[in-house]
Amino acid sequence: MRSTMAVVEINVAFGKTGIALHLPEGYRYRVLEARTATPLPDWQSALESALDRPIGTPPLAELARGKRTAAISVCDITRPAPNPSTLPAVLRRLEEGGIPRAGVTILIATGLHRAASAGEIREICGERIATDYRVVNHDARNLSQHRHLGSTASGTPVYIDDRFVAADLHVTLGFIEPHLMLGFSGGRKLVAPGLAAQETIKVLHSPKFMRDSRAAEGSIEDNPLHRELLEIARMARHDFLLDVALARDRSIAGVFAGHPERAHRSGVEFVSQVMLETLDEPVDAAITTSAGYPLDLTFYQSVKGVTAASHIVKPGGRILLMAACQEGAGAPEFQRMLRSGTSDAEFLKRIERAPVTVDQWQLEKLAMITTRQQLLWYVPGLPAEYHGKLWGRSFNTVESAIEALVSGLEAGASIAVIPEGPYVLAKTQVHAHKLSETA
Repeated sequence: MRSTMAVVEINVAFGKTGIALHLPEGYRYRVLEARTATPLPDWQSALESALDRPIGTPPLAELARGKRTAAISVCDITRPAPNPSTLPAVLRRLEEGGIPRAGVTILIATGLHRAASAGEIREICGERIATDYRVVNHDARNLSQHRHLGSTASGTPVYIDDRFVAADLHVTLGFIEPHLMLGFSGGRKLVAPGLAAQETIKVLHSPKFMRDSRAAEGSIEDNPLHRELLEIARMARHDFLLDVALARDRSIAGVFAGHPERAHRSGVEFVSQVMLETLDEPVDAAITTSAGYPLDLTFYQSVKGVTAASHIVKPGGRILLMAACQEGAGAPEFQRMLRSGTSDAEFLKRIERAPVTVDQWQLEKLAMITTRQQLLWYVPGLPAEYHGKLWGRSFNTVESAIEALVSGLEAGASIAVIPEGPYVLAKTQVHAHKLSETA
């Protein structure tokens, strides 16, 4: 963390190229860089070792013996998971264990996101794997493609992609970073919501979970949504995971493989120790991003930059979110809600007991922030029709957005600058103490 009162010139993540900011002097700037581990000097050896000596399970090749089919769940295009680097070693061990190439299905865990295009599948899996293996998109809206596994103890109906459930061996590949609802990504998230039907996803993203203060970045042990997803993953017979931690340049900084819960916990502990940034007190304002491409492709995904920053901004304080949004708002359901013009308070009241609508949860998380803090937006890729409907003020230039952010602030006011938004896990002293109690 860097602090300064002088003019700050800094590049922040925005689209594929980034954007340069020139911030006025007279304020106490706190630049919160993404704190990540040092890239592994030999990640290939670390990967091989993790697969051959996993946490809490036999080696992957041994798990594959006697089985004819395997399903591998991988992140979609909105997540920078290094699948082209990690998949080959996994596939090699499945083949060593006796599972033929024709018996392997790689599923793109889209959740309710759009399907990956042919070009994106090549980007997600690597050119050779995309050509040589069966790679398919999950479709949460087609219930017939899912198997009903019953209900969780709390009543969530569980429907998981039948192509995953029907396999003899169930594997997930992901990476671990802070997540606005689940505490951290990776592991169980590649089963649900990644491969779940919308009938399951809607319940998981209902006010029952979304309004629980424990369903937030960095919260795992006491997070009810985390517990729910672990139960669902067990029902789907999640056998083995490979999760990685990423360095700032998105190279591999840690590898965690083995038992889906024990290996994921080990990865979470590693990422938590590396990433947590603690501030003595909340700031008056924050400038944040959605970490650039691919996370800021849509306005839907960009909300994560806001939720991450909200933990360190005073009640009534200001948050400026900058995101390219080159693909616009997001899915059709999200577009309709965004265009409705409903106020944030009205929206929260309306959905409290109504049937869950796809993607309402992202606006719900946003509304929980905009009802207590002021939002400013620089989202040039979002079509003009939406700008007047945003909860907060929207600006056409970076300069005008920054000018509005500092307008009326007292000299010496504290402003956090977060170049990579959701990749920063920042808390104030009080929140950090609560987090340490549940870590």
